[in-house]
Amino acid sequence: MSCSGQGSVARRAGRLRSRRHDRGLTGELMMDLDPPTFLRGLFDRAVEVADPMRALAAHLPPRPAGRVVVIGAGKASARMAEAVEAAWGPCDGLVITRYGYGRPCQGIEIVEAAHPVPDAAGAAATARMLDLVAGLGEGDFVLALISGGASALLVAPVAGVTLAEKQAVNAALLASGAPIDRMNTVRKHLSRVKGGQLAAAVHPARMLCLMLSDVPGDDPAFIGSGPTVGDASTPADARAVLERWQVTVPASVTAALARPSGVVPPGDARLSRVENRVFAAPAQSLSAAAEVAQAAGCTVRMLGDAVEGEARDVARDQARLALDIAADMVPGDAPVLLLSGGELTVTRRGNGIGGPNAEFALALALALNGHPRIHAIACDTDGVDGAAEVAGALVGPGTLAGADAAAALAANDAHTFFARAGGQVVTGPTLTNVNDFRAVLLLPP
Repeated sequence: MSCSGQGSVARRAGRLRSRRHDRGLTGELMMDLDPPTFLRGLFDRAVEVADPMRALAAHLPPRPAGRVVVIGAGKASARMAEAVEAAWGPCDGLVITRYGYGRPCQGIEIVEAAHPVPDAAGAAATARMLDLVAGLGEGDFVLALISGGASALLVAPVAGVTLAEKQAVNAALLASGAPIDRMNTVRKHLSRVKGGQLAAAVHPARMLCLMLSDVPGDDPAFIGSGPTVGDASTPADARAVLERWQVTVPASVTAALARPSGVVPPGDARLSRVENRVFAAPAQSLSAAAEVAQAAGCTVRMLGDAVEGEARDVARDQARLALDIAADMVPGDAPVLLLSGGELTVTRRGNGIGGPNAEFALALALALNGHPRIHAIACDTDGVDGAAEVAGALVGPGTLAGADAAAALAANDAHTFFARAGGQVVTGPTLTNVNDFRAVLLLPP
């Protein structure tokens, strides 16, 4: 993915910063800069600093002597594997990534499978991965590469549950509005590989797991449903999630959650030789975007890197904040940028095509009602918002013109709205994933 937009924004910011210094300008800075271009540049910068090719090598130890096996899963995992081989040379191993997210590797096999609902390709690759690590000894070393998306790409349903039934549960959870950590609780107890079970399969070999976080709070237990991390949750906790979010499941799933699961508790001896390390997270990307914005003369207000909640509700909250700040701004004020990350959810009410970032953008546009001095961007850093090949959307004063935004929001049809009205952000595979990026730009009068 090209980040040339960010470079041009930074160069322009430097020229404008000099002008401001010479002439004492503040609010005039953004008058010469196109807000959509500026916001897209901030997003590109956030993605750039989370590129595993830039960030991973510093966290790799020297290549261990003896047998080394590389395994992994997630939307960034193929890029992570590519970075590993750039540092270590060709390696044996198997990594599962989303369709279209493969990378050329010298020795590590890259398998592409479906996300966010798993498929047979992911199930077959997961079975092969478990075979690959079976029988390893104490002198062997396993490097695991886990990023967001691994929950769907690592597929090994528990006994009695078919792949089709697991697919149905996944789809229902995605439509329920449940937070990602709650969804992953259910996934762990319906799996033979999540919740520390992949690490248990590797024992007694030594394992280092490098993780790229896409979850609020960066808890390793919830990144990709924690295949290398012990988990204290129980099948009863999974049942409670299904009940709380009114998720209907097949009888086989109900039966499976009535039995003890294979999830590995913290402190289990099989985890004693495992180290889990988060090497890139949303906070780093937001900080990098903030630096660019500050260099361009903006006052940055960080709203948090772990924002959760219903996308349309969070949008309304941020719109109220933006409108309050904009009402107090006077000519000559510096532009204000509201930055936030995390992972929003959508409770599916209609049959449209959307995702949490596009839905946030649409609800924000409705709440701003064409305010002439407020612009925004909301995108997923992996380039995929929901199940669509669209990262998210840009919002400006003219977003609501010529289309029925309220009807689109009611139908969860934000992607269709922005495709017609303009404002879609399409990046293609970004090869990383630190989740949502939201920036709301307030210009002075």
